[in-house]
Amino acid sequence: MSRSLPVLFEDIARAATRIRGGVVKTNLSHSHWLSQICGCEVYLKHEQTMFTGSFKERGARNALMCLTEAQKREGVVAASAGNHALALSWHGKQLGIPVSVLMPTVAPLAKREKCRAFDANIVVHGANIGEAKAFAESSPEFSKMSYVNGYDDVPIIAGAGTLGLELVDQLTDFDFVMVPCGGAGLLAGVSLAVKTLRPKTRVVGVEPAACASFTEALSAGKPVAAATTSTLADGLAVPTVGGNAFVVAKEYTDDVVIVEEREVALSVLRLLEHEKIVVEGGGATGLAPILPGGQYHDIVRGSKVVVPLCGGNIDTTTLGRVLDRGLAADERLVRFVAEVSDRSGGLHGLTTILKDVGASVKDVFHERAWLHSAVDRVQIKIIIETTGPDHAKQVKQALIDSGVSLLVYQREVFGGAADSRRLADANKGPAEPAPFE
Repeated sequence: MSRSLPVLFEDIARAATRIRGGVVKTNLSHSHWLSQICGCEVYLKHEQTMFTGSFKERGARNALMCLTEAQKREGVVAASAGNHALALSWHGKQLGIPVSVLMPTVAPLAKREKCRAFDANIVVHGANIGEAKAFAESSPEFSKMSYVNGYDDVPIIAGAGTLGLELVDQLTDFDFVMVPCGGAGLLAGVSLAVKTLRPKTRVVGVEPAACASFTEALSAGKPVAAATTSTLADGLAVPTVGGNAFVVAKEYTDDVVIVEEREVALSVLRLLEHEKIVVEGGGATGLAPILPGGQYHDIVRGSKVVVPLCGGNIDTTTLGRVLDRGLAADERLVRFVAEVSDRSGGLHGLTTILKDVGASVKDVFHERAWLHSAVDRVQIKIIIETTGPDHAKQVKQALIDSGVSLLVYQREVFGGAADSRRLADANKGPAEPAPFE
């Protein structure tokens, strides 16, 4: 391994000593239920239990303690979607260092309010971390403050690497560690620490498809701006990975995988149901590839896999939406459109079928005005609750067997895109039961 890298193992070792006593050592637990589901031995690193709810405390405290006395007096400024902001605000308050944070508009409200509770100066600006960072670096208001990059400064990466040191200390051996990746600072630090002490362990970076900045950097051979859209893993939405982080992570990371939004939502749901813990989208992303259907599910079978739960800061309203998406991905929320008689008993007949097969109706929507078939017909959009894929298929078959005219089904449940032609067919009047996609 290269000795010319911007961050070395010695930096991580020094960071571990420096932050000792100021940052708690988080637990590593074996998950019985997730191990059963994933077909491997799953160990969870509970970074969400830190005081501010994320691993960011490691790098933040290390960075603050590395400042000169003059820099401490002037204070620090940073751009963050929330977790880095929380960590800097809390440890800045503990160390008596003024903190200003630029937060993009997508930053969860819960994170903003907690930062204010730690007496930090909060400025909301920009659609993403990149825009917030540009404003922080160009505004005269912050010109005398030291900018602390939450994923690329050497002390930040070294601090994040202490998570890897703890893993090696807590678990004698493990085969894989699945590290969520946004700006690549955590991936760089953990991969450096783990590969130095456990060379045979495979370190895998995991990033959301909505902001695959590390994958883009690997393709280009350097950090480049990646296309970024809204993601459940908002803490990982960093358009461009850090230069230092990229160099180190590229050297020590074995692989990187991209996960879809539905996989992130399902990971949050699995952790809540089986572990009784609330983890934000970015914090749960590392679990996604090893769940059934994930890219690494078959690869890790029979292995020991560590999943760092990087953060637990999520708005209550966002959690509700994420869980609904997880239930839909898990085929426990099903939606369909059916055409029935608009006369007395039409809807009753449909709901009776659902009752008999054990499905619970969650929502019902009627459509009459834009329906061009017979005037005594109505389209019903129904959202039902099932117990899972097998039950969903049972419901489907029961509706077909009863002669219900099915028009649209969601792709996530029955494996095909909704066919808009079924709606056009409704213009011709009552039709034969539409086959499922």
